[in-house]
Amino acid sequence: MNPKEDIMAIFLKAIERVDPYKMITQNMSLQGDTLFIRYNGKPIEEDLNRYNRIVVLGIGKASSKMGKAIEDILGKRITTGKVVTKYGHGEKLGIISVIEAAHPIPDENSLMGAGELFKLAHEADEHTLIINLVSGGGSALFSLPAEGVSLEDKQKMTRILLESGADIKEINCIRKHISLVKGGHFARISYPARMINIILSDVIGDRLDTIASGITVADDTTFAQAQGIIEKYHINDIIPASITALIQAGLAGKVPDTPKPGDKAFANISNILLGNNAAACRAARDYGATLGYKACFLTSSLSGEASQIARFFTAMAKDIDQKTSDLARPALIVAGGETTVTIRGNGKGGRNQEMALAFLIDLLESYQDFSGIHFLSGGTDGNDGPTDAAGAVVSFDMKNAVAKTGLKPLEYLDNNDSYHFFEKLGGLIMTGPTNTNVCDIQLLIVE
Repeated sequence: MNPKEDIMAIFLKAIERVDPYKMITQNMSLQGDTLFIRYNGKPIEEDLNRYNRIVVLGIGKASSKMGKAIEDILGKRITTGKVVTKYGHGEKLGIISVIEAAHPIPDENSLMGAGELFKLAHEADEHTLIINLVSGGGSALFSLPAEGVSLEDKQKMTRILLESGADIKEINCIRKHISLVKGGHFARISYPARMINIILSDVIGDRLDTIASGITVADDTTFAQAQGIIEKYHINDIIPASITALIQAGLAGKVPDTPKPGDKAFANISNILLGNNAAACRAARDYGATLGYKACFLTSSLSGEASQIARFFTAMAKDIDQKTSDLARPALIVAGGETTVTIRGNGKGGRNQEMALAFLIDLLESYQDFSGIHFLSGGTDGNDGPTDAAGAVVSFDMKNAVAKTGLKPLEYLDNNDSYHFFEKLGGLIMTGPTNTNVCDIQLLIVE
């Protein structure tokens, strides 16, 4: 048992469990002319003889790897295909074209890619089968603003929302109401084609209307709710005028709202949730148990300010270490979800690095000997915020390193500069793009 090595191995095992290629090839097969798809709902058997064309579309950080799996299953039966993924996440495919674009702030390629997918979906008819691959990051990568909203305005609005402290559901509510493709609009565009959506969840609760802003799912949010979110975070005066005008037009009934339940656009659609954060967390727990830890999976629904959630983990760590908890040692605590960060400074980092830094600060201030405590917070996509790190890991040897270097951890936290702090101490997790995305994972080991 080597906790410093084990904690990283457990994290990688969790990511391996939600590898999109493996999940698709294990749950989808072609037998003769019938496509079989197995999942938790009612299995699908699709007779391919019914269709003149099979079109593969996709958005998200995992869409390229998902596309590879579909190519290996269907081969030359695919008529054409296009997927939009994040820069550095593309794979070489045969029939399906790969477009790389920016995340989390959309760019010209996001607009171009969305336009090409829009065209392919719009051309589809009742004799077309669309296999649509949806994964985390799709909201930024699949960006086609509503009429009157420029790309620059969409970029500015995205930055404002990401820095406001709004959670992903709130952010996506607004995204849906300033888009031509989100919030069920893409289903309306593809109608009357048959569309099967293979979905990898990157949101807490796995709500299909929130993943990638619910492009193929009926939307129950409204322009009024979008306006309420803007007021809640006091951003009325700083959002682009075009977006203010669009939402006001929606409130006045001059712009139609997103498609609601019962809309005919959803008549030919199947949404299949293939992987999520809970699956990754369970894999981490199970692998940790094989290494000898008394493993416990707490939740896949962590949310809130990252630096505050860190205190929850330090409280558990201290209780377990002092034997005042029912959790026995050597303990492995697994949790997942997606926290937020309210930007106060001008540093570099992400929610996982910020949580790890806050965890370390709390121990440094309140618990002198934490030599048996190890903590990791990482994004399953390999990118934490706008950085090339997946997250960060904390161990006791950082206490001496902080004293030796003279670093002031609290100053780094106040400046949202967790990346440069852990870069100096060697605590960054550098996996590179994993080509999957199911939120974040937190691991706590107490020897």
